[in-house]
Amino acid sequence: MTTTAPTVDLVHGARMPVLGLGTSPMNDADTAAAVRTALQTGYRLIDTAENYRNEVGVGQGIKDAAVARDELFITSKFNREWHSVDGVRKAFDNSIAKIGVDYLDLLLIHWPNPDQDRYVDAWKGLVKLLEDGAVKAIGTSNFKPAHLDRIIDATGVVPDVNQINLNPYTTRDATVAYDREHKIITEAWSPLKPADILSEPVITALAAQYQRSPGQIVLRWHTQLGLVTVPKSSSPERLRDNISIFDFELTDQELASISALDKGEDHIADSDKTGH
Repeated sequence: MTTTAPTVDLVHGARMPVLGLGTSPMNDADTAAAVRTALQTGYRLIDTAENYRNEVGVGQGIKDAAVARDELFITSKFNREWHSVDGVRKAFDNSIAKIGVDYLDLLLIHWPNPDQDRYVDAWKGLVKLLEDGAVKAIGTSNFKPAHLDRIIDATGVVPDVNQINLNPYTTRDATVAYDREHKIITEAWSPLKPADILSEPVITALAAQYQRSPGQIVLRWHTQLGLVTVPKSSSPERLRDNISIFDFELTDQELASISALDKGEDHIADSDKTGH
Protein backbone atom coordinates (compact mmCIF):
# COMPACT_ATOMS: atom_id res chain seq x y z
CA MET A 1 0.00 0.00 0.00
CA THR A 2 1.30 3.46 -0.91
CA THR A 3 0.50 6.88 0.48
CA THR A 4 0.72 10.00 -1.67
CA ALA A 5 0.96 13.44 -0.10
CA PRO A 6 -1.60 16.12 -0.96
CA THR A 7 -0.41 19.05 -3.06
CA VAL A 8 -0.32 22.82 -2.76
CA ASP A 9 -0.72 25.30 -5.61
CA LEU A 10 2.31 27.48 -6.37
CA VAL A 11 2.09 31.06 -7.58
CA HIS A 12 3.21 30.28 -11.14
CA GLY A 13 0.75 27.44 -11.59
CA ALA A 14 2.63 24.29 -10.57
CA ARG A 15 1.33 21.90 -7.93
CA MET A 16 3.80 20.70 -5.30
CA PRO A 17 3.42 17.80 -2.84
CA VAL A 18 3.45 19.05 0.75
CA LEU A 19 5.86 16.30 1.84
CA GLY A 20 8.79 14.78 0.02
CA LEU A 21 12.20 13.19 0.37
CA GLY A 22 15.24 15.19 1.40
CA THR A 23 18.55 13.72 0.23
CA SER A 24 21.25 15.50 2.25
CA PRO A 25 23.63 14.05 3.26
CA MET A 26 23.61 10.91 1.08
CA ASN A 27 26.00 9.65 -1.58
CA ASP A 28 24.84 8.58 -5.03
CA ALA A 29 24.38 4.90 -4.16
CA ASP A 30 22.43 5.57 -0.97
CA THR A 31 20.42 8.27 -2.72
CA ALA A 32 19.45 5.95 -5.57
CA ALA A 33 18.21 3.34 -3.10
CA ALA A 34 16.33 5.88 -0.99
CA VAL A 35 14.70 7.55 -4.00
CA ARG A 36 13.64 4.20 -5.45
CA THR A 37 12.11 3.10 -2.15
CA ALA A 38 10.48 6.49 -1.55
CA LEU A 39 8.85 6.53 -4.99
CA GLN A 40 7.63 2.97 -4.54
CA THR A 41 6.19 4.05 -1.17
CA GLY A 42 4.22 6.89 -2.75
CA TYR A 43 6.53 9.90 -2.55
CA ARG A 44 6.46 12.21 -5.56
CA LEU A 45 8.60 15.15 -4.35
CA ILE A 46 12.37 14.61 -4.42
CA ASP A 47 14.70 17.36 -3.17
CA THR A 48 18.36 17.46 -4.20
CA ALA A 49 21.06 20.06 -4.89
CA GLU A 50 24.32 20.55 -6.71
CA ASN A 51 26.03 20.82 -3.34
CA TYR A 52 24.71 17.42 -2.19
CA ARG A 53 26.70 15.74 -4.99
CA ASN A 54 23.98 13.14 -5.46
CA GLU A 55 21.95 14.31 -8.45
CA VAL A 56 23.18 11.28 -10.41
CA GLY A 57 21.85 9.06 -7.64
CA VAL A 58 18.49 10.83 -7.77
CA GLY A 59 18.29 10.11 -11.47
CA GLN A 60 19.20 6.46 -10.97
CA GLY A 61 16.56 6.05 -8.27
CA ILE A 62 13.92 7.57 -10.52
CA LYS A 63 14.92 5.24 -13.36
CA ASP A 64 14.85 2.20 -11.07
CA ALA A 65 11.41 3.07 -9.68
CA ALA A 66 9.98 3.49 -13.20
CA VAL A 67 7.57 6.26 -12.20
CA ALA A 68 6.39 8.51 -15.02
CA ARG A 69 8.20 11.85 -15.13
CA ASP A 70 4.97 13.85 -15.14
CA GLU A 71 4.01 12.31 -11.79
CA LEU A 72 7.18 13.64 -10.14
CA PHE A 73 8.17 16.96 -8.62
CA ILE A 74 11.96 17.30 -8.75
CA THR A 75 13.73 20.15 -6.96
CA SER A 76 17.40 21.09 -7.22
CA LYS A 77 19.52 24.03 -6.09
CA PHE A 78 22.71 25.68 -7.34
CA ASN A 79 25.80 27.13 -5.69
CA ARG A 80 27.19 30.65 -5.53
CA GLU A 81 29.51 30.30 -8.51
CA TRP A 82 26.46 30.37 -10.81
CA HIS A 83 25.03 33.66 -9.54
CA SER A 84 24.58 35.36 -12.91
CA VAL A 85 21.95 35.19 -15.64
CA ASP A 86 24.09 32.97 -17.87
CA GLY A 87 25.43 31.04 -14.90
CA VAL A 88 21.97 29.94 -13.83
CA ARG A 89 21.36 28.42 -17.25
CA LYS A 90 24.62 26.48 -16.93
CA ALA A 91 23.67 25.30 -13.44
CA PHE A 92 20.30 24.15 -14.77
CA ASP A 93 21.92 22.32 -17.67
CA ASN A 94 24.34 20.60 -15.29
CA SER A 95 21.53 19.45 -13.00
CA ILE A 96 19.24 18.06 -15.67
CA ALA A 97 22.18 16.23 -17.27
CA LYS A 98 23.10 14.57 -13.97
CA ILE A 99 19.51 13.69 -13.05
CA GLY A 100 18.70 12.57 -16.58
CA VAL A 101 15.60 14.69 -17.13
CA ASP A 102 14.76 17.45 -19.59
CA TYR A 103 13.20 19.88 -17.12
CA LEU A 104 13.02 20.61 -13.41
CA ASP A 105 9.84 21.27 -11.49
CA LEU A 106 11.61 23.69 -9.14
CA LEU A 107 15.06 25.27 -9.14
CA LEU A 108 16.31 27.24 -6.14
CA ILE A 109 19.14 29.64 -5.34
CA HIS A 110 20.70 27.59 -2.54
CA TRP A 111 22.00 30.52 -0.44
CA PRO A 112 21.89 34.29 -1.05
CA ASN A 113 25.62 34.78 -0.38
CA PRO A 114 25.26 38.55 0.09
CA ASP A 115 29.04 38.88 0.40
CA GLN A 116 29.32 38.56 -3.39
CA ASP A 117 26.05 40.49 -3.97
CA ARG A 118 24.99 38.59 -7.07
CA TYR A 119 21.79 36.89 -5.95
CA VAL A 120 19.62 39.45 -7.78
CA ASP A 121 21.36 38.46 -11.02
CA ALA A 122 20.83 34.81 -10.12
CA TRP A 123 17.14 35.53 -9.63
CA LYS A 124 16.96 37.20 -13.05
CA GLY A 125 18.46 34.02 -14.48
CA LEU A 126 15.76 31.93 -12.83
CA VAL A 127 13.05 34.23 -14.15
CA LYS A 128 14.45 33.69 -17.65
CA LEU A 129 14.35 29.90 -17.19
CA LEU A 130 10.73 30.14 -16.06
CA GLU A 131 9.82 32.28 -19.05
CA ASP A 132 11.54 29.79 -21.35
CA GLY A 133 9.58 26.87 -19.86
CA ALA A 134 12.71 25.05 -18.69
CA VAL A 135 11.35 24.93 -15.13
CA LYS A 136 7.82 24.84 -13.73
CA ALA A 137 8.61 26.93 -10.67
CA ILE A 138 11.47 29.00 -9.23
CA GLY A 139 12.49 29.87 -5.73
CA THR A 140 15.01 30.57 -3.06
CA SER A 141 16.61 28.74 -0.18
CA ASN A 142 17.77 30.31 3.07
CA PHE A 143 16.53 33.77 2.04
CA LYS A 144 15.45 36.29 4.66
CA PRO A 145 12.73 38.89 4.01
CA ALA A 146 15.37 41.53 3.16
CA HIS A 147 16.84 39.25 0.48
CA LEU A 148 13.38 38.53 -0.90
CA ASP A 149 12.52 42.22 -1.01
CA ARG A 150 15.51 42.88 -3.25
CA ILE A 151 14.75 40.21 -5.84
CA ILE A 152 11.05 41.05 -5.97
CA ASP A 153 11.75 44.79 -6.26
CA ALA A 154 14.28 44.15 -9.03
CA THR A 155 12.07 41.91 -11.17
CA GLY A 156 8.47 42.10 -10.02
CA VAL A 157 8.53 38.29 -9.85
CA VAL A 158 7.71 36.50 -6.60
CA PRO A 159 9.34 33.14 -5.75
CA ASP A 160 7.11 30.09 -5.73
CA VAL A 161 9.00 28.64 -2.76
CA ASN A 162 11.41 29.77 -0.04
CA GLN A 163 13.10 26.76 1.56
CA ILE A 164 14.50 27.44 5.04
CA ASN A 165 15.73 25.69 8.17
CA LEU A 166 12.50 25.33 10.17
CA ASN A 167 11.43 23.04 12.98
CA PRO A 168 9.72 23.38 16.39
CA TYR A 169 12.94 24.77 17.89
CA THR A 170 13.26 27.31 15.06
CA THR A 171 9.80 28.37 13.88
CA ARG A 172 11.01 31.35 11.79
CA ASP A 173 7.78 33.27 12.38
CA ALA A 174 8.85 36.51 10.68
CA THR A 175 10.01 34.79 7.50
CA VAL A 176 6.95 32.54 7.36
CA ALA A 177 4.68 35.57 7.77
CA TYR A 178 6.51 37.42 5.00
CA ASP A 179 6.26 34.41 2.70
CA ARG A 180 2.55 34.01 3.39
CA GLU A 181 1.89 37.70 2.73
CA HIS A 182 3.60 37.38 -0.66
CA LYS A 183 1.98 34.01 -1.52
CA ILE A 184 5.35 32.25 -1.28
CA ILE A 185 5.22 28.66 -0.01
CA THR A 186 7.61 28.10 2.89
CA GLU A 187 9.42 24.77 2.72
CA ALA A 188 11.27 23.31 5.72
CA TRP A 189 14.58 21.51 5.41
CA SER A 190 15.83 19.26 8.23
CA PRO A 191 12.37 19.31 9.86
CA LEU A 192 13.23 16.60 12.41
CA LYS A 193 16.56 18.00 13.60
CA PRO A 194 18.04 18.42 16.09
CA ALA A 195 16.96 14.99 17.31
CA ASP A 196 16.28 16.38 20.79
CA ILE A 197 12.98 17.68 19.41
CA LEU A 198 11.68 14.13 19.24
CA SER A 199 12.13 13.60 22.98
CA GLU A 200 10.44 16.83 24.06
CA PRO A 201 7.63 15.99 26.54
CA VAL A 202 4.99 17.82 24.50
CA ILE A 203 5.95 15.78 21.43
CA THR A 204 6.13 12.42 23.17
CA ALA A 205 2.82 13.05 24.95
CA LEU A 206 1.07 13.80 21.66
CA ALA A 207 2.70 10.76 20.08
CA ALA A 208 1.25 8.58 22.84
CA GLN A 209 -2.14 10.27 22.60
CA TYR A 210 -2.44 9.76 18.84
CA GLN A 211 -0.54 6.46 18.78
CA ARG A 212 1.99 7.92 16.37
CA SER A 213 5.74 8.32 16.35
CA PRO A 214 7.27 11.60 17.57
CA GLY A 215 8.49 12.23 14.03
CA GLN A 216 4.97 11.92 12.67
CA ILE A 217 3.74 14.48 15.20
CA VAL A 218 6.43 16.97 14.16
CA LEU A 219 5.81 16.47 10.44
CA ARG A 220 2.06 16.83 10.94
CA TRP A 221 2.76 20.12 12.75
CA HIS A 222 4.65 21.31 9.68
CA THR A 223 1.96 20.41 7.19
CA GLN A 224 -0.93 21.74 9.27
CA LEU A 225 0.87 25.08 9.47
CA GLY A 226 0.77 25.21 5.67
CA LEU A 227 4.44 24.31 5.20
CA VAL A 228 6.01 21.93 2.72
CA THR A 229 8.67 19.68 4.23
CA VAL A 230 11.33 17.25 3.01
CA PRO A 231 12.57 14.92 5.78
CA LYS A 232 15.61 12.85 4.86
CA SER A 233 15.64 9.10 5.40
CA SER A 234 17.03 5.99 3.77
CA SER A 235 15.10 3.54 5.98
CA PRO A 236 12.07 1.93 4.28
CA GLU A 237 10.22 1.89 7.59
CA ARG A 238 10.96 5.54 8.32
CA LEU A 239 10.04 6.55 4.79
CA ARG A 240 6.62 4.95 5.26
CA ASP A 241 6.28 6.49 8.70
CA ASN A 242 7.11 10.00 7.49
CA ILE A 243 4.51 10.09 4.73
CA SER A 244 1.75 8.37 6.73
CA ILE A 245 0.63 11.54 8.50
CA PHE A 246 -2.46 12.61 6.59
CA ASP A 247 -5.08 10.55 8.42
CA PHE A 248 -5.04 12.45 11.73
CA GLU A 249 -5.15 16.09 12.76
CA LEU A 250 -3.70 18.07 15.64
CA THR A 251 -5.84 20.71 17.34
CA ASP A 252 -4.99 24.41 17.21
CA GLN A 253 -3.98 24.23 20.87
CA GLU A 254 -1.69 21.27 20.21
CA LEU A 255 -0.09 23.07 17.27
CA ALA A 256 0.52 26.08 19.51
CA SER A 257 2.06 23.91 22.22
CA ILE A 258 4.59 22.59 19.70
CA SER A 259 5.31 26.07 18.34
CA ALA A 260 6.02 27.19 21.91
CA LEU A 261 9.23 25.13 21.78
CA ASP A 262 10.75 27.88 19.59
CA LYS A 263 14.22 29.01 20.73
CA GLY A 264 14.74 31.77 18.19
CA GLU A 265 17.32 31.87 15.41
CA ASP A 266 20.61 32.47 17.22
CA HIS A 267 21.53 28.77 17.08
CA ILE A 268 21.18 28.31 13.31
CA ALA A 269 23.37 29.36 10.38
CA ASP A 270 22.95 33.03 9.48
CA SER A 271 22.44 33.31 5.72
CA ASP A 272 23.92 36.82 5.78
CA LYS A 273 27.21 35.28 6.92
CA THR A 274 27.36 31.77 5.47
CA GLY A 275 26.46 29.87 2.32
CA HIS A 276 27.80 28.03 -0.69
